[in-house]
Amino acid sequence: MLSHKAKYALKALLFLAQQDDNHISRTIEIAEAANIPKKFLEQILLDLKRGHFVGSKQGKFGGYYLLKSKNEITLADIHRLFDGAIALLPCASLNFYEPCSDCTSESECLLRHGLMTIRDETLKAMQGITISSLVKK
Repeated sequence: MLSHKAKYALKALLFLAQQDDNHISRTIEIAEAANIPKKFLEQILLDLKRGHFVGSKQGKFGGYYLLKSKNEITLADIHRLFDGAIALLPCASLNFYEPCSDCTSESECLLRHGLMTIRDETLKAMQGITISSLVKK
């Protein structure tokens, strides 16, 4: 399941994706439109900024805007940023791999092979869904 943080990040990105290209959105504007607690949103926007998904402008007319194209931001990107691995076990993960301490032979582990199949299908689906594709629905 997605964490609240990941869900709110997606809602904020969807809001930003629906704005005009040069529009800079204030935090309060995003919070109210996407129904996200403002203090929680501030932390999420900082994480999105560190991940190079959004940029910010300081000052009286400051706020946030998409830094990366809404056509390039996928559910997989946001899930990994906020919730970590897509795989169900570390031994089946592409980016967060760790061997299982209780496994005697990784190459013969039937559980690992099954979970790698699930990971591949889930990843394929998540990479196929962009912020842009969600806005269009």
